[in-house]
Amino acid sequence: MTTHPDATRAAYYARIAEQRLAPLWESLHNLVPTSPQPAAQAAIWKYAQIRDLVMQAGSVISAEEAVRRVLVLENPGLPGKSSMTPSLYAGLQLILPGEIAPSHRHTQSALRFIVEGRGAWTAVNGERTTMHPGDFIITPSWAWHDHGNPSVEDGGEPVVWLDGLDIPLLAHLDAGFAENFPEAVQPVNRPEGDSFARFGHNMVPVRHRVSDPTSPVFSYPYARSREALDALYRNGELDAWDGVKLRYVNPATGGWPMPTIATFMQFLPAGFDGRTYRSTDATIYCVVEGRGAALIGDRAFAFAPHDIFVAPSWAPVRLSASSDSVLFSYSDRPVLSALNLLREARD
Repeated sequence: MTTHPDATRAAYYARIAEQRLAPLWESLHNLVPTSPQPAAQAAIWKYAQIRDLVMQAGSVISAEEAVRRVLVLENPGLPGKSSMTPSLYAGLQLILPGEIAPSHRHTQSALRFIVEGRGAWTAVNGERTTMHPGDFIITPSWAWHDHGNPSVEDGGEPVVWLDGLDIPLLAHLDAGFAENFPEAVQPVNRPEGDSFARFGHNMVPVRHRVSDPTSPVFSYPYARSREALDALYRNGELDAWDGVKLRYVNPATGGWPMPTIATFMQFLPAGFDGRTYRSTDATIYCVVEGRGAALIGDRAFAFAPHDIFVAPSWAPVRLSASSDSVLFSYSDRPVLSALNLLREARD
């Protein structure tokens, strides 16, 4: 009697599984694809639809109890993973007047992009900065940081920002550590604006030596970023794919503000109809101003102020604007660049 090849193979697979072995030939094409096959999906979160839910979180749980009152933006292709992409996280954090988000530190690098509200503060390594819409703020790996908001009597109002972290990347690497500060807020030992004065004006302290790849500037004001975009556009700068697009930098090195997360801001003038491009760095966008559309793969999204959308790795992206628009974005480009895995294509 002849044994069917499939039965022989199945019996063999059962025997090798007992020894924690697996046949590569059954999974080779999935492990080594001809091009990226991301599980993450193109998606958009319309701020007008979720804003009330963000604000309602303020009555559901206190900042003290939550530690960080955040609604996680979870990619529909990565359910249950608290991830926007395989390497990056996104969430909307709310801090109400009179509240403190207590000081802690962790090995995950983090960014804050202020969506709405003003007057709240964040402190990083002994220096505070006041938040304004459109500001980009970093909390570097293993840096003490806390947040606060003045009382209503002192002019406080609800403040919402977009949190971006490399949580999924560090989880994959098993490199996560965290520690709480012994007090709710850390001591402030530098005046507001100190780091920007030292490093934010195309100058550095004369004896400064770079010992950390993270930017010594932790707050990048939107007014400065917007001014730069406007000046370049007035001078005739307009890329057919990106409009006017700039990247944030570590002023001491010219590199990225943080070693695992790249950040960008771009201007799309009214009527802009961009050409299609793709890149291996999955990118998360937040609309600062304006209205337009994003065609990501075969999905089209109309965007408006404060909307957040994501383009997975190697997905074709085409941007257009019906009014003057500004987009903030972040990606894992520094990681891909360091590993020589960054690829781009422009149609």
